[in-house]
Amino acid sequence: MNLAAALDRATGILESAGVPNARVDAELLAGHILGISRGGVQARVATEASLGPDEAYELAEFVERRAAREPLQHITGVAYFRSLELAVGPGVFVPRPETEAVAQFAIDALRAVASPEPVGVDLGMGSGAIVLALATEVPHARVYGVEVSPRAFVWARQNFRSVGAANATPVFIDLVDALPELDGGVDVVISNPPYIPLGAIPRDPEVRLHDPELALYGGEDGLDVVRQVSQTARRLLRPGGTLVLEHGELQAAPIAALLEQDGWRSISHHRDLTGRDRATVALR
Repeated sequence: MNLAAALDRATGILESAGVPNARVDAELLAGHILGISRGGVQARVATEASLGPDEAYELAEFVERRAAREPLQHITGVAYFRSLELAVGPGVFVPRPETEAVAQFAIDALRAVASPEPVGVDLGMGSGAIVLALATEVPHARVYGVEVSPRAFVWARQNFRSVGAANATPVFIDLVDALPELDGGVDVVISNPPYIPLGAIPRDPEVRLHDPELALYGGEDGLDVVRQVSQTARRLLRPGGTLVLEHGELQAAPIAALLEQDGWRSISHHRDLTGRDRATVALR
């Protein structure tokens, strides 16, 4: 089968199913099957390349799964985060592009610490995306990723092994009880906690049907886990240490009030590339 024709057909099916960026996903699925990049797929289209029968069948199968709104990353088993290639699948939250910018605040804060071995903690690490970004981009730091979900922790451990960052340690424990041995000695705490209110249903089927509820919902107002993060971060951080929180676009004000009540200082809010409030940074 002609590759260009197969991609056109795949794109039409995905568009009919309401998949955003249908052509991009079709090319990425084809690239995954062929073992090449999306640019490589486009180059083969330009040379009028063909798909073998097995490849065409596999592409049709993958397109059917994607049209049913299974996340692209679950089909390929791979998610990209900053410079990292991570294994993901059912049971773990798929890292989002907007979180890459949130992680930058923690990376910058770690790099600014005068200590020869700054310490960072990711509370609720999921796949390990943030904590492994800290470990690889601030290699002189010592970092810890905390996770309580057994299913997510399996994926995180796999990513820790594949990335091979010797300065990163995964810890399986509830964040409330995490790392008492580090109390008062941590420089940066970051968290992308579950922050969707229980009454709010995510619009995207990929999120609603496939992301684990433990990683999505944060109680009646969405801030239950944020409250826990605030308390644990205050216990862990040294005076002057930095807290970085990702949150929903309408939560900056209530989070600021929560943090002020807990005694945080220099609270600032930051928008993502779409202009939505996405992160709050505060000092211990």
